[in-house]
Amino acid sequence: MSRRANVLAQASAKPKVRLDRWLWAARMFMTRSQAKQAIEGGKVHYNGQRTKPARETEIGAELDITRNFQALTVVVDALSDRRGPAVEAQQLYHETETSITRRATEQERARLQRAGLQQPMGRPDKHDRRALTALKQRGSP
Repeated sequence: MSRRANVLAQASAKPKVRLDRWLWAARMFMTRSQAKQAIEGGKVHYNGQRTKPARETEIGAELDITRNFQALTVVVDALSDRRGPAVEAQQLYHETETSITRRATEQERARLQRAGLQQPMGRPDKHDRRALTALKQRGSP
């Protein structure tokens, strides 16, 4: 076997996918540039460490991802550099149990904080508008 064929065989045996491309294919971010910005901004950690967008992703790697004020921890199950349907994207990773429980408790805490908030029934009437104006004017210097 020639050297070139040997290199090609090794390359095909172990697929390599950039981290930003994998995050895009797994539908963690809408665009590859958003994935790149998140990695560079420290929103994505690879096995507990900050990384670069060109990092090669491996099966079994643990990714800590923070987006939209939610933190989730996923483990890479498969590699893909092609963005397909959501069903295929969900097969690329699984979320850890601690991450699931952490997100559930955060959602419950946010729900309880909103429980005391009463939404207004409609638009403010003349009396309400005057009260709001008086409140705003009192607060300004």
